[in-house]
Amino acid sequence: MKGNGTAKQAPAPTPTRLALRSLRRNRAAMLGLAVVLIFSLAAALAPMLGLPDPYQASLAQALEAPSREHPFGRDELGRDLFSRVVHGARISLTLGLIAMAIGAAVGVPVGALSGYWGGRFDLIVQRLVDIILAFPGTLLAIVVVTILGVGLDNVMIAIGIASIPTYVRLARGSVLSIKEIGYVAAARAVGGGDGRIVFRHILPNCLGPLIVQSTFQIATAILWAAGLGFLGLGAQAPTPEWGTMLSRGRLYMRVAPHLTAYPGLAIFAVVLGFNLLGDGLRDALDPRLRKV
Repeated sequence: MKGNGTAKQAPAPTPTRLALRSLRRNRAAMLGLAVVLIFSLAAALAPMLGLPDPYQASLAQALEAPSREHPFGRDELGRDLFSRVVHGARISLTLGLIAMAIGAAVGVPVGALSGYWGGRFDLIVQRLVDIILAFPGTLLAIVVVTILGVGLDNVMIAIGIASIPTYVRLARGSVLSIKEIGYVAAARAVGGGDGRIVFRHILPNCLGPLIVQSTFQIATAILWAAGLGFLGLGAQAPTPEWGTMLSRGRLYMRVAPHLTAYPGLAIFAVVLGFNLLGDGLRDALDPRLRKV
């Protein structure tokens, strides 16, 4: 016998659940996530996979073609290329994450305060950003590396600096779009300080665009780092970094094309994976684009 009350309605799904549902239904995003997870797991577990020493040379087997024992073959010094590509993932992913973190840690607070305060501070910040954006990102990174010196640590700093303007512009635009909304005015009315309002009430509501941009920025950082390594400004031999491996392998393209093919495919796969994941996150986190 039915009760005299109305049937209970299921609670409305939260925005987080709606975003996750939309992300799961996006096949391209799931493909990108799978690629990113595979490379991340390989990078994290590289020392435990029982791979050959990526630094162990064997000149008698130099430029050996791919085989069952060595799936990617050997490089010009007889080192196992598969092991070097896997260990190179650790370097590239770590570099991408740290460079992104540097750009976000500086650019987001500066952009948020610029958009919230406005006035002369905003004018000065935006003119400085315009000056930095006048240089192509890769060129700016090369200039910074040239000043700081060659090496992985300096490459991370250089790419992080080159990504700061992107975060400044994005954070500023997000803050400008919501700083006059009711809850911000209410926080201001009860005596909330500027820092509290910006970092506790405004920025948490800007996380969607920032997360999406960070995903794309990791891919960009990996690509820029590979380019700097190819030019000899990044990791130095014998470090198994993908860009450096490409640079050395290009000398043997006619006799051993696998030296450039596999590091190049690794760069392509990781960058594509992060870009597909970023596209999916953008669609999932934006209600106007969400596929439910």
